[in-house]
Amino acid sequence: MAHEAADRALALSAQLAAAHVARGVLLQNADFDWREAESEFRRALALSPNDGQAMFNLGNQLATFGEVEPAIELTRQALTTEPLRATWYNWLASYLLGLNRLDEAELAVRRALELQPAAAPYHETLTIIEIQRGDASAALGAAQQEPAGPWQDVALALARQIGTDRSAADAALSTLIEKDASLAPYQIAQVYALRNDAEAAFQWLDRAWSNHDAGITYLLFDPLILRYKDDPRFAAFCRKVGLPVPGDSAGT
Repeated sequence: MAHEAADRALALSAQLAAAHVARGVLLQNADFDWREAESEFRRALALSPNDGQAMFNLGNQLATFGEVEPAIELTRQALTTEPLRATWYNWLASYLLGLNRLDEAELAVRRALELQPAAAPYHETLTIIEIQRGDASAALGAAQQEPAGPWQDVALALARQIGTDRSAADAALSTLIEKDASLAPYQIAQVYALRNDAEAAFQWLDRAWSNHDAGITYLLFDPLILRYKDDPRFAAFCRKVGLPVPGDSAGT
Protein backbone atom coordinates (compact mmCIF):
# COMPACT_ATOMS: atom_id res chain seq x y z
CA MET A 1 0.00 0.00 0.00
CA ALA A 2 2.75 2.46 0.90
CA HIS A 3 4.56 1.79 -2.37
CA GLU A 4 1.36 2.24 -4.33
CA ALA A 5 0.64 5.54 -2.59
CA ALA A 6 4.13 6.85 -3.31
CA ASP A 7 3.91 5.77 -6.95
CA ARG A 8 0.49 7.43 -7.27
CA ALA A 9 1.83 10.67 -5.83
CA LEU A 10 4.69 10.67 -8.32
CA ALA A 11 2.34 9.87 -11.18
CA LEU A 12 0.19 12.85 -10.24
CA SER A 13 3.13 15.21 -9.85
CA ALA A 14 6.62 14.08 -10.73
CA GLN A 15 7.85 17.54 -9.70
CA LEU A 16 6.70 17.16 -6.10
CA ALA A 17 9.77 16.90 -3.84
CA ALA A 18 7.80 15.36 -0.98
CA ALA A 19 6.70 12.47 -3.19
CA HIS A 20 10.30 11.67 -4.09
CA VAL A 21 11.26 11.81 -0.41
CA ALA A 22 8.42 9.43 0.47
CA ARG A 23 9.46 6.97 -2.22
CA GLY A 24 13.10 7.25 -1.13
CA VAL A 25 12.20 6.41 2.46
CA LEU A 26 10.40 3.27 1.32
CA LEU A 27 13.30 2.24 -0.88
CA GLN A 28 15.73 2.85 1.97
CA ASN A 29 13.92 1.31 4.93
CA ALA A 30 11.57 -1.24 3.41
CA ASP A 31 13.41 -2.43 0.30
CA PHE A 32 17.03 -1.70 1.28
CA ASP A 33 17.49 -0.41 -2.26
CA TRP A 34 20.15 2.04 -1.16
CA ARG A 35 21.19 3.52 -4.51
CA GLU A 36 17.66 4.10 -5.75
CA ALA A 37 16.84 5.73 -2.42
CA GLU A 38 19.78 8.08 -2.84
CA SER A 39 18.58 8.96 -6.35
CA GLU A 40 15.11 9.81 -5.04
CA PHE A 41 16.50 12.04 -2.27
CA ARG A 42 18.81 13.81 -4.73
CA ARG A 43 15.87 14.35 -7.08
CA ALA A 44 13.82 15.80 -4.24
CA LEU A 45 16.61 18.19 -3.28
CA ALA A 46 17.10 19.26 -6.88
CA LEU A 47 13.39 20.10 -7.08
CA SER A 48 13.36 21.88 -3.73
CA PRO A 49 16.89 22.99 -2.71
CA ASN A 50 15.75 24.46 0.63
CA ASP A 51 13.68 21.44 1.68
CA GLY A 52 14.97 20.40 5.11
CA GLN A 53 13.38 16.96 4.91
CA ALA A 54 15.11 16.22 1.62
CA MET A 55 18.43 17.43 3.05
CA PHE A 56 18.00 15.25 6.12
CA ASN A 57 17.06 12.12 4.18
CA LEU A 58 19.88 12.49 1.69
CA GLY A 59 22.28 12.94 4.59
CA ASN A 60 20.91 9.84 6.25
CA GLN A 61 21.42 7.78 3.10
CA LEU A 62 24.96 9.09 2.66
CA ALA A 63 25.73 8.10 6.26
CA THR A 64 24.42 4.63 5.45
CA PHE A 65 27.09 4.51 2.75
CA GLY A 66 29.73 5.58 5.28
CA GLU A 67 29.91 9.13 3.90
CA VAL A 68 29.57 10.63 7.35
CA GLU A 69 31.08 14.11 6.88
CA PRO A 70 28.61 15.13 4.14
CA ALA A 71 25.82 13.58 6.20
CA ILE A 72 26.74 15.83 9.12
CA GLU A 73 26.81 18.89 6.87
CA LEU A 74 23.43 18.10 5.29
CA THR A 75 21.85 17.40 8.68
CA ARG A 76 23.15 20.69 10.08
CA GLN A 77 21.72 22.48 7.04
CA ALA A 78 18.40 20.70 7.50
CA LEU A 79 18.27 21.83 11.12
CA THR A 80 18.67 25.45 10.08
CA THR A 81 15.37 25.08 8.20
CA GLU A 82 13.58 23.12 10.95
CA PRO A 83 15.41 23.66 14.25
CA LEU A 84 12.83 21.88 16.41
CA ARG A 85 13.26 18.42 14.87
CA ALA A 86 14.53 16.50 17.89
CA THR A 87 15.05 13.26 16.01
CA TRP A 88 17.35 15.01 13.53
CA TYR A 89 19.58 16.11 16.41
CA ASN A 90 19.73 12.50 17.57
CA TRP A 91 20.78 11.34 14.11
CA LEU A 92 23.38 14.11 14.03
CA ALA A 93 24.69 12.82 17.35
CA SER A 94 24.95 9.30 15.89
CA TYR A 95 26.96 10.55 12.92
CA LEU A 96 29.32 12.56 15.15
CA LEU A 97 29.65 9.54 17.42
CA GLY A 98 30.75 7.50 14.43
CA LEU A 99 33.66 9.92 13.93
CA ASN A 100 34.49 9.81 17.66
CA ARG A 101 33.54 13.49 18.02
CA LEU A 102 32.02 12.68 21.36
CA ASP A 103 31.61 16.16 22.86
CA GLU A 104 29.81 17.39 19.73
CA ALA A 105 27.68 14.25 19.73
CA GLU A 106 26.68 14.84 23.34
CA LEU A 107 25.69 18.45 22.60
CA ALA A 108 23.49 17.26 19.74
CA VAL A 109 21.70 14.53 21.68
CA ARG A 110 21.19 16.83 24.66
CA ARG A 111 19.49 19.28 22.32
CA ALA A 112 17.20 16.43 21.25
CA LEU A 113 16.45 15.75 24.91
CA GLU A 114 15.67 19.42 25.54
CA LEU A 115 13.09 19.26 22.77
CA GLN A 116 11.64 15.85 23.68
CA PRO A 117 12.74 14.85 27.21
CA ALA A 118 10.73 11.62 27.33
CA ALA A 119 11.34 10.37 23.80
CA ALA A 120 13.23 7.24 22.80
CA PRO A 121 16.02 6.49 21.98
CA TYR A 122 17.95 9.62 22.95
CA HIS A 123 19.33 8.28 26.23
CA GLU A 124 20.39 5.13 24.39
CA THR A 125 22.50 7.35 22.11
CA LEU A 126 23.95 9.05 25.19
CA THR A 127 24.70 5.58 26.61
CA ILE A 128 26.85 4.74 23.59
CA ILE A 129 28.66 8.08 23.87
CA GLU A 130 29.57 7.25 27.47
CA ILE A 131 30.60 3.73 26.47
CA GLN A 132 32.99 5.21 23.93
CA ARG A 133 34.38 7.43 26.68
CA GLY A 134 34.89 4.33 28.82
CA ASP A 135 32.69 5.69 31.61
CA ALA A 136 30.71 2.69 32.85
CA SER A 137 28.90 4.63 35.58
CA ALA A 138 27.75 7.41 33.25
CA ALA A 139 26.71 4.85 30.60
CA LEU A 140 24.56 2.98 33.11
CA GLY A 141 23.07 6.22 34.41
CA ALA A 142 22.10 7.25 30.89
CA ALA A 143 20.64 3.81 30.15
CA GLN A 144 18.50 3.92 33.28
CA GLN A 145 16.98 7.21 32.10
CA GLU A 146 15.85 5.74 28.77
CA PRO A 147 12.05 5.29 28.85
CA ALA A 148 10.94 1.74 29.66
CA GLY A 149 10.66 -0.48 26.63
CA PRO A 150 12.90 -2.08 24.01
CA TRP A 151 15.30 0.86 23.79
CA GLN A 152 15.90 0.76 27.52
CA ASP A 153 16.55 -2.98 27.26
CA VAL A 154 19.14 -2.21 24.56
CA ALA A 155 20.73 0.63 26.50
CA LEU A 156 21.01 -1.40 29.71
CA ALA A 157 22.47 -4.40 27.90
CA LEU A 158 25.08 -2.18 26.23
CA ALA A 159 25.99 -0.26 29.38
CA ARG A 160 26.34 -3.38 31.52
CA GLN A 161 28.97 -4.83 29.19
CA ILE A 162 31.61 -2.28 30.21
CA GLY A 163 30.92 -2.57 33.94
CA THR A 164 32.65 -4.93 36.38
CA ASP A 165 29.58 -7.01 37.23
CA ARG A 166 29.72 -9.84 34.71
CA SER A 167 26.60 -11.53 36.02
CA ALA A 168 24.65 -8.30 35.49
CA ALA A 169 26.11 -8.04 31.98
CA ASP A 170 25.03 -11.60 31.18
CA ALA A 171 21.57 -11.07 32.68
CA ALA A 172 20.99 -7.84 30.72
CA LEU A 173 21.91 -9.57 27.47
CA SER A 174 19.66 -12.52 28.27
CA THR A 175 16.77 -10.14 29.00
CA LEU A 176 17.32 -8.33 25.72
CA ILE A 177 17.34 -11.56 23.73
CA GLU A 178 14.32 -12.97 25.55
CA LYS A 179 12.20 -9.83 25.18
CA ASP A 180 13.41 -8.19 21.99
CA ALA A 181 15.16 -10.70 19.71
CA SER A 182 12.65 -10.19 16.91
CA LEU A 183 12.76 -6.39 17.21
CA ALA A 184 16.43 -5.72 17.85
CA PRO A 185 18.77 -8.27 16.25
CA TYR A 186 21.10 -5.48 15.11
CA GLN A 187 21.36 -4.10 18.64
CA ILE A 188 22.01 -7.59 20.00
CA ALA A 189 24.92 -7.77 17.54
CA GLN A 190 26.19 -4.52 19.05
CA VAL A 191 26.10 -6.04 22.53
CA TYR A 192 28.06 -9.07 21.38
CA ALA A 193 30.57 -6.75 19.71
CA LEU A 194 31.10 -5.05 23.06
CA ARG A 195 31.62 -8.49 24.58
CA ASN A 196 34.33 -9.15 21.96
CA ASP A 197 32.34 -12.13 20.70
CA ALA A 198 32.79 -11.72 16.96
CA GLU A 199 31.15 -15.03 16.07
CA ALA A 200 27.91 -14.15 17.82
CA ALA A 201 28.02 -10.54 16.56
CA PHE A 202 28.14 -11.68 12.93
CA GLN A 203 25.43 -14.29 13.54
CA TRP A 204 23.12 -11.58 14.84
CA LEU A 205 24.03 -9.27 11.97
CA ASP A 206 22.93 -12.01 9.59
CA ARG A 207 19.72 -12.32 11.55
CA ALA A 208 19.24 -8.55 11.32
CA TRP A 209 19.53 -8.80 7.55
CA SER A 210 17.07 -11.69 7.42
CA ASN A 211 14.63 -9.68 9.55
CA HIS A 212 15.05 -6.56 7.43
CA ASP A 213 16.16 -4.72 10.56
CA ALA A 214 16.61 -1.03 9.72
CA GLY A 215 19.44 -0.95 12.26
CA ILE A 216 21.69 -2.07 9.42
CA THR A 217 21.64 1.53 8.19
CA TYR A 218 23.96 2.32 11.13
CA LEU A 219 26.56 -0.24 10.08
CA LEU A 220 29.16 2.06 8.49
CA PHE A 221 29.12 4.71 11.21
CA ASP A 222 28.59 2.44 14.21
CA PRO A 223 31.71 2.48 16.41
CA LEU A 224 30.63 -0.72 18.16
CA ILE A 225 30.36 -2.82 15.00
CA LEU A 226 33.18 -1.05 13.16
CA ARG A 227 35.68 -2.56 15.58
CA TYR A 228 35.37 -5.55 13.22
CA LYS A 229 35.86 -3.57 10.01
CA ASP A 230 39.09 -5.46 9.27
CA ASP A 231 37.47 -8.86 9.77
CA PRO A 232 36.82 -10.57 6.41
CA ARG A 233 33.30 -11.34 7.58
CA PHE A 234 32.59 -7.60 7.79
CA ALA A 235 33.49 -7.05 4.13
CA ALA A 236 31.44 -10.09 3.16
CA PHE A 237 28.45 -8.77 5.09
CA CYS A 238 28.72 -5.33 3.47
CA ARG A 239 28.73 -6.92 0.03
CA LYS A 240 25.76 -9.12 0.91
CA VAL A 241 23.62 -6.17 1.98
CA GLY A 242 24.80 -3.92 -0.85
CA LEU A 243 26.85 -1.43 1.15
CA PRO A 244 30.37 -0.18 0.40
CA VAL A 245 33.29 -1.98 1.99
CA PRO A 246 35.37 0.47 4.04
CA GLY A 247 38.71 1.11 2.38
CA ASP A 248 37.66 -0.67 -0.81
CA SER A 249 36.64 1.75 -3.54
CA ALA A 250 35.36 -1.17 -5.60
CA GLY A 251 33.32 -2.67 -2.77
CA THR A 252 29.65 -1.83 -3.22
